[in-house]
Amino acid sequence: MVQSESVRVRGHKLAQLLGTWSAGQRPSSGALHSALRQLILDGRLAPGTRLPAEREFADVLGASRTLVASALESLREDGFVASRRGAGSWVTLPEGRSAAATGGWFPPEDGETINFAQAIPGPVPELTNAVDAARARFAEQATGHGYQLHGLPALRERIAERFTRRGLPTGEQQILITNGAQHAFALALRLLVSPGERVLVEHPTYPNALEAIRAVHATPLPVPMADGGWDPELVEATLSQGSPRMAYLVPDFQNPTGALMSGPVRGRIAAALRRTRTTAVVDETLVDIDLSSDGVPPPMAGFAENQVITVGSASKSFWGGLRLGWIRAPEEFVQRLVHGRAAVDLGSPVFEQLVLSEILDGADSLLRSRRAELVERRDGLVAAVREMCPQWKFRVPDGGLSLWCDLGRPVGSRLAVAAEQHGVRLAPGARFAARGALERYARLPYTLPVERLRAAVSKLALAWEAVHDTGVVDPWQEPVT
Repeated sequence: MVQSESVRVRGHKLAQLLGTWSAGQRPSSGALHSALRQLILDGRLAPGTRLPAEREFADVLGASRTLVASALESLREDGFVASRRGAGSWVTLPEGRSAAATGGWFPPEDGETINFAQAIPGPVPELTNAVDAARARFAEQATGHGYQLHGLPALRERIAERFTRRGLPTGEQQILITNGAQHAFALALRLLVSPGERVLVEHPTYPNALEAIRAVHATPLPVPMADGGWDPELVEATLSQGSPRMAYLVPDFQNPTGALMSGPVRGRIAAALRRTRTTAVVDETLVDIDLSSDGVPPPMAGFAENQVITVGSASKSFWGGLRLGWIRAPEEFVQRLVHGRAAVDLGSPVFEQLVLSEILDGADSLLRSRRAELVERRDGLVAAVREMCPQWKFRVPDGGLSLWCDLGRPVGSRLAVAAEQHGVRLAPGARFAARGALERYARLPYTLPVERLRAAVSKLALAWEAVHDTGVVDPWQEPVT
């Protein structure tokens, strides 16, 4: 049944999401069916979303109404669209599939479907010991009301010490514990950004950050990544001319590209933030996943103390199930966040904070083991892709959790559809785009064991052959002379 509060996506917006859905071929109902299905699986079209009328949809696509009707009918047969006379059509999910909290759906835990759509490592082995130690400390916390809007002092102190050791002097009063980095970003957005304002983002960028920006009715302002990194001149021009209210940056092993922002570039962008009086939220979720021996530059907040809000998380370093993150900001801003937080939630779970405190006491040793494991998996994935999909191009990242692969053709979404048919859930490049595009790319995480990674790439190679055999031509490629 259609929910009365469901959102209707306009034809032009849906066409934007679809991008080059026909990938240079003659438009067909099959190609439109596959592209719409991938949008639903990715979470870019949420269950309950009302679809535009067939005539409106056909007009914006420049396709026939018969083609659109045929594609929607196929989606109805697959369980991805439902319709009722007088109520139109809306997005659904087939029976047995549920929407994931991060958009799209998680594959069933059947041991057969390989999840390449989420870059999520498992827990560190020492998690159980940390839980046991936290249980012994829990009694001292269970005598009061349990609400901790700022977070437990012991945990805030440990996080502040970690910043200080990295060259950014930080006091406990500058730390706010949150329910993950995404929650931290959402709190900052809610406080600083009003509907209609712009937020500068990297292109590509983390998809859930884009969803958070749209949730406050703001507009993402994308700045393309250039040559595997940031173009400071382009960032400066966008800050000056685009007048964004906020910037969202991931300088430490950017998601999805794995790029690391150099110290000089940090300094130059920080100077631009100061000149334009733009506040930046810097996401350090992946800062601990440094797989090189060179280390990372100092935190970006050290280059612009009053312009940078830093968010971090335990999810990639230790375990996502802890659902804990933090904000590091000037004390006055932290107090403003605390006052506004009561409208959203009343603090983070106490027991999980005790567990994370225990983990952080031995974090250096845990992270060495985590990095060694991820180096092995990264190198295993690199070898598998080079062996089985040699046409794909990528830069081996110095950190982070994924390879950003250039497929050479704008078939990312079609590859994701074919990959699912072979038992692999894949995130196409378009998932990381603010305004469509990036169909030449796909993100491959290396968070699974090496043998599982090789199995996934083997299946992807079969899917690639199915897509490659269609003879798709990149419509943006210059003719060979």
